[in-house]
Amino acid sequence: MAQNVPLVLRLIASSVTAATRAGKIIRDIMSRGELGIVEKGKNDLQTEADRSAERCLMASLSQQYPNLTIIGEEGGSHCEVPSDWIVTDCDHNVLSQQCPLEYIDISNNDVVVWIDPLDGTAEYTQGLLDHVTVLVGISVKGKAVGGVIHQPYYNYQSVSSELMGRTLWGLVGLGIGGFQREDPPSDRLILTTTRSHSNTMVNTTLDAFKPDEVLRVGGAGHKVLLLMEGKAHAYIFPSKGCKKWDTCAPEAVLTAIGGKLTDIHGNAYEYHKGVEHPNLRGVLATARGVDHSSFVKKIPREVCDALS
Repeated sequence: MAQNVPLVLRLIASSVTAATRAGKIIRDIMSRGELGIVEKGKNDLQTEADRSAERCLMASLSQQYPNLTIIGEEGGSHCEVPSDWIVTDCDHNVLSQQCPLEYIDISNNDVVVWIDPLDGTAEYTQGLLDHVTVLVGISVKGKAVGGVIHQPYYNYQSVSSELMGRTLWGLVGLGIGGFQREDPPSDRLILTTTRSHSNTMVNTTLDAFKPDEVLRVGGAGHKVLLLMEGKAHAYIFPSKGCKKWDTCAPEAVLTAIGGKLTDIHGNAYEYHKGVEHPNLRGVLATARGVDHSSFVKKIPREVCDALS
């Protein structure tokens, strides 16, 4: 039955189960306490959980879709992958969905998968576990259209390890699954931004909006979830620190729910296989029902010029 389902739905269905398995690997490594931290660059950490989760995701998806372009943050690995890390079953709820017509006939060459195996690594090492997400983004002809966001530690403070975590997915033109959206409050302005990569441009931009509250948290996936949960109106990051694997899945899921993610000029990012990995023009995301263009207009001119 699965082989008769359009590629994009099969890929989301496979990514749901693989991301959930990667989340268990992340939890297992934390439980053992052997994080294996290395520093890739300034304020850029990698742990054994990043490496192992990516091996799980890359192996699981590559085995099922050998002709797809799959780009992972950690660059892949030629190490042998334990057999129980390779997940080849699919989420049947996703497979049962009605695929939008525009994706029915896409080919392998149209698709790029962007993987961030552990978004929020710094927070993971510091015990801020609710900031952590596993991201699998799917682009079609350069546009972010499908995404899976797994939170390995969702509800970790109130449930047992067997019940911990949640996985949500979205497809532009279809909608989302595994999640109930909430709208942000109408009587105050709440923004979310970086916790560990702040600078003068970030602070200048935030000041221009005169927000009632600023939530400084880790992980692009976590910030976009705050928009979807009604806890913030916009995610603003006027800097060059984000990468395509950080934003592809969140952009797709946010768009599928009615929100929007662009650069700070309001222009869409492209996600084809030859694109540069850094998001050099910053990130601006807004919740469903928020006027994205009005936020674009409030970005200070000197910040726009610096990220032109």
